[in-house]
Amino acid sequence: MSCFRHRHAVLSALALLITTAGCSSADDSASAAVPSPDAKVTELCRNLDEVLPAKVDGENRDDPEPASALTAGWGGEAIILRCGVGQPPKMVDPKVANGNDPKAMAGGVDGVDWLMEQQDDGTHRFTTASREAYVEVRVTDGRDSTGVLIDLAPAVKEAIPEGIAS
Repeated sequence: MSCFRHRHAVLSALALLITTAGCSSADDSASAAVPSPDAKVTELCRNLDEVLPAKVDGENRDDPEPASALTAGWGGEAIILRCGVGQPPKMVDPKVANGNDPKAMAGGVDGVDWLMEQQDDGTHRFTTASREAYVEVRVTDGRDSTGVLIDLAPAVKEAIPEGIAS
């Protein structure tokens, strides 16, 4: 009888340890919604995933959950990339095109055009323009996002051809 109680106590402790470990590892990792583009864009995004740098703005690659070739990350939640997202509404907003939107503007970094948007939560969202797939990059923690875009530009230019995203 005491052998049974001992096994039960060990199994209970093991279950608690596994549950605790599972919770703490999930809390430490970033998460990102995985886009669901068409087959052509998915292939472009997979090509991008293969050429993304190991470091961006000094941060090591640390992909978000769930794992996908359509998402990537560096430094936990500091820098999150999603490939194959839809066109942001501000991309066709005349106020942005005319420079009259204080929270959004168009610009380019190292041969890649971006729509730059300041979000209400303090993060910045950058979405490629004039490419066959939309690539979104979210940057948090007040870092200089120019370094992020400079580090990502070669991969975007290599994997996502210039053109109009469908």
